[in-house]
Amino acid sequence: MKTTKILFWIATGLLSLLLLMSAGMYIFDHKTVSEMFVNFGYPTYIIYPLAFAKLSAVVVLVLQNKSKTLSSLKEWAYSALFFEFLLAIFAHVMINDGGQIAAIMAMILLLTSYITLQKTKTK
Repeated sequence: MKTTKILFWIATGLLSLLLLMSAGMYIFDHKTVSEMFVNFGYPTYIIYPLAFAKLSAVVVLVLQNKSKTLSSLKEWAYSALFFEFLLAIFAHVMINDGGQIAAIMAMILLLTSYITLQKTKTK
C-alpha cells in the first residue's frame, strides 16, 4: 500500500506540474497558444476558460478526500482531463506537429494517478 501511495503522489505531482505549466503558457503566452489553437481548428476564446479548468483540476486532484462531494469532484476532474488529453493527442496527430508526445505522457500520468488512487481506496 505504501508503494501505491508513493506512486500516486509521484504521478499526481508530475501531472499537476504539467497542468500548471500548460495553464501558465495559456495565460502568459497567449499569442503562441492562440496560433496553435487556430492550427487545430479550435476557437481561441476557450483558452482562458481551459487554463482556469486546468488550475481548478490541480487543486481538486491534490486535495485529500475528506467528503463525498470532494470525491465526486475528483472523479469529474479525472474524466474531464481524460477527454482533454484524448482530444489533445488527436489534435496534435492531425496537424503533425509532434506535440502528441506530451499529451500521451499526460495521459499516462493521469491514468497512473487514477488507478493508484482507486487501489488506495480499496485497501
